[in-house]
Amino acid sequence: MEIKRLVVYLFYGLSVLTLAFLYWRYIWFFRNPQRKIPGETGILSPADGTVVYVRHLLPNEEVVTIKKGVEAKVSDIVREDSSSPKIVIGIFMSPFNVHYNRIPLSGRVQFVRHHPPLLKNFHMSSMHWRTIIGRLPLYENSLHIIQNERTVTKLEGNYRGNELSCYLVQIAGGSVRGIESFVEPGREIDRGAIFGMIRIGSQVDLVVTWIDGMQTKVKPGDKVRAGETVLIE
Repeated sequence: MEIKRLVVYLFYGLSVLTLAFLYWRYIWFFRNPQRKIPGETGILSPADGTVVYVRHLLPNEEVVTIKKGVEAKVSDIVREDSSSPKIVIGIFMSPFNVHYNRIPLSGRVQFVRHHPPLLKNFHMSSMHWRTIIGRLPLYENSLHIIQNERTVTKLEGNYRGNELSCYLVQIAGGSVRGIESFVEPGREIDRGAIFGMIRIGSQVDLVVTWIDGMQTKVKPGDKVRAGETVLIE
Protein backbone atom coordinates (compact mmCIF):
# COMPACT_ATOMS: atom_id res chain seq x y z
CA MET A 1 0.00 0.00 0.00
CA GLU A 2 2.83 2.38 0.87
CA ILE A 3 4.60 1.60 -2.43
CA LYS A 4 1.43 2.27 -4.38
CA ARG A 5 0.95 5.61 -2.62
CA LEU A 6 4.59 6.52 -3.30
CA VAL A 7 4.12 5.74 -7.00
CA VAL A 8 1.02 7.94 -7.11
CA TYR A 9 2.85 10.82 -5.42
CA LEU A 10 5.78 10.42 -7.80
CA PHE A 11 3.44 10.41 -10.82
CA TYR A 12 1.69 13.60 -9.70
CA GLY A 13 5.00 15.26 -8.86
CA LEU A 14 6.48 14.52 -12.28
CA SER A 15 3.26 15.64 -13.95
CA VAL A 16 3.36 18.99 -12.13
CA LEU A 17 7.02 19.51 -13.04
CA THR A 18 6.38 18.59 -16.68
CA LEU A 19 3.41 20.97 -16.94
CA ALA A 20 5.42 23.74 -15.25
CA PHE A 21 8.28 23.25 -17.73
CA LEU A 22 5.94 23.24 -20.74
CA TYR A 23 4.20 26.38 -19.47
CA TRP A 24 7.55 28.18 -19.01
CA ARG A 25 9.01 26.95 -22.31
CA TYR A 26 6.08 27.58 -24.63
CA ILE A 27 4.00 30.30 -22.91
CA TRP A 28 5.84 32.22 -20.18
CA PHE A 29 9.08 32.51 -22.17
CA PHE A 30 7.26 34.27 -25.03
CA ARG A 31 5.47 36.81 -22.88
CA ASN A 32 5.68 40.35 -24.24
CA PRO A 33 4.43 42.81 -21.60
CA GLN A 34 3.67 46.39 -22.57
CA ARG A 35 6.30 48.92 -21.60
CA LYS A 36 5.91 52.58 -20.70
CA ILE A 37 8.54 54.37 -22.76
CA PRO A 38 10.05 57.33 -20.82
CA GLY A 39 9.40 60.73 -22.34
CA GLU A 40 12.90 62.10 -21.73
CA THR A 41 15.73 61.75 -24.25
CA GLY A 42 17.87 59.14 -22.47
CA ILE A 43 19.20 56.06 -24.27
CA LEU A 44 17.13 53.06 -23.17
CA SER A 45 18.03 49.50 -22.30
CA PRO A 46 17.64 47.13 -25.28
CA ALA A 47 17.04 44.12 -23.02
CA ASP A 48 15.67 42.89 -19.72
CA GLY A 49 18.27 41.43 -17.40
CA THR A 50 21.39 42.16 -15.33
CA VAL A 51 24.08 44.66 -16.29
CA VAL A 52 27.39 42.77 -16.44
CA TYR A 53 29.76 45.55 -17.56
CA VAL A 54 29.72 49.29 -18.22
CA ARG A 55 32.75 50.80 -19.93
CA HIS A 56 33.73 54.15 -21.49
CA LEU A 57 36.47 53.21 -23.95
CA LEU A 58 39.11 54.85 -26.06
CA PRO A 59 39.89 53.26 -29.47
CA ASN A 60 41.56 49.82 -29.17
CA GLU A 61 41.04 49.69 -25.39
CA GLU A 62 39.70 46.37 -24.08
CA VAL A 63 36.12 46.18 -22.85
CA VAL A 64 36.86 43.45 -20.29
CA THR A 65 39.51 40.85 -19.50
CA ILE A 66 37.55 37.60 -19.56
CA LYS A 67 40.35 35.54 -18.08
CA LYS A 68 44.14 35.63 -18.07
CA GLY A 69 45.34 36.29 -21.60
CA VAL A 70 41.84 36.70 -23.09
CA GLU A 71 40.49 40.20 -23.66
CA ALA A 72 37.34 41.43 -25.38
CA LYS A 73 37.55 44.58 -27.49
CA VAL A 74 34.75 46.47 -29.22
CA SER A 75 35.81 44.92 -32.54
CA ASP A 76 35.42 41.43 -31.01
CA ILE A 77 31.87 42.24 -29.93
CA VAL A 78 30.52 44.11 -32.98
CA ARG A 79 32.71 42.22 -35.49
CA GLU A 80 34.07 45.35 -37.17
CA ASP A 81 36.80 47.89 -36.47
CA SER A 82 35.96 51.00 -34.51
CA SER A 83 38.09 54.15 -34.39
CA SER A 84 36.07 56.38 -32.06
CA PRO A 85 35.48 56.38 -28.26
CA LYS A 86 32.57 54.21 -27.22
CA ILE A 87 30.31 53.38 -24.30
CA VAL A 88 29.71 49.64 -23.99
CA ILE A 89 27.04 48.18 -21.73
CA GLY A 90 26.51 44.42 -21.52
CA ILE A 91 23.21 42.93 -20.32
CA PHE A 92 22.77 39.27 -19.43
CA MET A 93 19.31 37.79 -19.93
CA SER A 94 18.57 34.70 -17.85
CA PRO A 95 16.04 32.13 -19.14
CA PHE A 96 13.43 33.79 -16.91
CA ASN A 97 13.74 37.33 -18.31
CA VAL A 98 11.54 38.76 -21.06
CA HIS A 99 13.49 38.04 -24.25
CA TYR A 100 12.06 40.63 -26.62
CA ASN A 101 14.64 43.33 -27.40
CA ARG A 102 13.85 47.02 -27.90
CA ILE A 103 15.39 49.99 -29.70
CA PRO A 104 17.34 52.33 -27.35
CA LEU A 105 16.98 55.50 -29.46
CA SER A 106 15.08 56.49 -32.59
CA GLY A 107 16.99 56.18 -35.83
CA ARG A 108 17.50 54.44 -39.16
CA VAL A 109 18.69 50.85 -39.42
CA GLN A 110 22.02 50.79 -41.30
CA PHE A 111 22.54 47.04 -41.38
CA VAL A 112 21.61 43.74 -39.75
CA ARG A 113 24.46 41.21 -39.85
CA HIS A 114 24.49 37.66 -38.57
CA HIS A 115 27.83 36.16 -37.53
CA PRO A 116 28.31 32.43 -36.83
CA PRO A 117 30.32 31.32 -33.77
CA LEU A 118 34.11 31.52 -34.08
CA LEU A 119 34.48 28.01 -32.67
CA LYS A 120 31.21 26.95 -31.09
CA ASN A 121 28.48 28.47 -28.94
CA PHE A 122 29.79 28.38 -25.37
CA HIS A 123 27.31 28.08 -22.52
CA MET A 124 26.76 31.14 -20.32
CA SER A 125 26.70 29.17 -17.06
CA SER A 126 29.52 31.17 -15.43
CA MET A 127 27.78 34.49 -16.05
CA HIS A 128 24.42 33.02 -15.03
CA TRP A 129 25.61 31.85 -11.61
CA ARG A 130 27.73 34.93 -10.97
CA THR A 131 24.68 37.17 -11.59
CA ILE A 132 22.57 35.04 -9.25
CA ILE A 133 25.01 35.30 -6.33
CA GLY A 134 26.24 38.80 -7.26
CA ARG A 135 29.90 37.84 -7.57
CA LEU A 136 31.98 40.44 -9.42
CA PRO A 137 33.26 40.58 -12.06
CA LEU A 138 30.11 39.11 -13.56
CA TYR A 139 31.82 38.47 -16.91
CA GLU A 140 34.73 36.36 -15.60
CA ASN A 141 35.37 33.19 -17.67
CA SER A 142 32.53 34.10 -20.06
CA LEU A 143 34.08 33.21 -23.41
CA HIS A 144 30.72 33.57 -25.13
CA ILE A 145 31.29 37.35 -25.20
CA ILE A 146 33.76 36.99 -28.07
CA GLN A 147 33.18 33.45 -29.36
CA ASN A 148 29.45 32.93 -29.78
CA GLU A 149 27.04 33.42 -32.63
CA ARG A 150 25.57 36.92 -32.80
CA THR A 151 23.44 39.33 -34.79
CA VAL A 152 24.66 42.92 -34.97
CA THR A 153 22.17 45.69 -35.78
CA LYS A 154 23.57 49.16 -36.45
CA LEU A 155 21.45 52.30 -36.05
CA GLU A 156 22.18 55.88 -37.02
CA GLY A 157 20.23 58.31 -34.87
CA ASN A 158 20.27 61.78 -33.41
CA TYR A 159 21.04 62.38 -29.75
CA ARG A 160 20.77 65.90 -28.35
CA GLY A 161 21.51 67.43 -31.73
CA ASN A 162 24.43 65.10 -32.52
CA GLU A 163 24.57 62.25 -35.01
CA LEU A 164 25.04 59.02 -33.10
CA SER A 165 26.01 55.49 -34.15
CA CYS A 166 24.57 52.67 -32.09
CA TYR A 167 25.23 48.94 -32.27
CA LEU A 168 22.86 46.36 -30.79
CA VAL A 169 24.59 43.01 -30.39
CA GLN A 170 22.41 39.96 -29.72
CA ILE A 171 24.70 37.17 -28.48
CA ALA A 172 23.43 33.59 -28.48
CA GLY A 173 23.88 31.22 -25.56
CA GLY A 174 25.05 27.60 -25.75
CA SER A 175 21.49 26.24 -25.86
CA VAL A 176 20.06 29.04 -27.98
CA ARG A 177 17.22 28.21 -30.36
CA GLY A 178 17.67 31.18 -32.66
CA ILE A 179 18.28 34.92 -32.84
CA GLU A 180 15.38 36.73 -34.47
CA SER A 181 15.49 40.17 -36.08
CA PHE A 182 12.27 41.98 -37.00
CA VAL A 183 13.88 44.95 -38.82
CA GLU A 184 15.65 45.51 -42.12
CA PRO A 185 18.20 48.05 -43.42
CA GLY A 186 16.77 51.45 -44.28
CA ARG A 187 13.87 51.25 -41.85
CA GLU A 188 13.14 54.17 -39.54
CA ILE A 189 12.34 52.85 -36.09
CA ASP A 190 11.17 54.55 -32.92
CA ARG A 191 12.78 54.44 -29.50
CA GLY A 192 11.31 51.60 -27.45
CA ALA A 193 10.04 49.58 -30.42
CA ILE A 194 10.73 45.84 -30.54
CA PHE A 195 13.47 44.88 -33.00
CA GLY A 196 14.08 41.21 -32.19
CA MET A 197 14.42 38.45 -29.62
CA ILE A 198 16.73 35.60 -28.60
CA ARG A 199 15.44 32.24 -27.45
CA ILE A 200 16.58 30.90 -24.02
CA GLY A 201 19.52 32.46 -22.11
CA SER A 202 21.52 35.12 -23.93
CA GLN A 203 23.22 38.52 -23.80
CA VAL A 204 22.62 41.88 -25.49
CA ASP A 205 25.33 44.54 -25.71
CA LEU A 206 24.72 48.21 -26.40
CA VAL A 207 27.65 50.00 -28.06
CA VAL A 208 27.28 53.73 -28.74
CA THR A 209 29.65 56.44 -29.92
CA TRP A 210 30.80 58.60 -27.00
CA ILE A 211 29.57 62.22 -27.02
CA ASP A 212 30.93 64.74 -24.52
CA GLY A 213 28.54 65.16 -21.62
CA MET A 214 27.10 61.64 -21.73
CA GLN A 215 26.54 60.02 -18.34
CA THR A 216 25.96 56.33 -17.68
CA LYS A 217 23.13 55.70 -15.22
CA VAL A 218 23.72 52.02 -14.42
CA LYS A 219 26.48 49.84 -12.96
CA PRO A 220 27.29 46.11 -12.95
CA GLY A 221 24.69 44.14 -11.00
CA ASP A 222 21.80 46.53 -11.74
CA LYS A 223 18.56 45.04 -13.05
CA VAL A 224 17.17 46.72 -16.18
CA ARG A 225 14.05 46.55 -18.34
CA ALA A 226 13.95 46.87 -22.11
CA GLY A 227 12.37 50.08 -23.31
CA GLU A 228 12.01 51.53 -19.79
CA THR A 229 15.37 51.76 -18.00
CA VAL A 230 17.55 54.71 -19.04
CA LEU A 231 21.15 53.54 -19.46
CA ILE A 232 22.76 56.77 -20.72
CA GLU A 233 21.81 60.43 -20.39
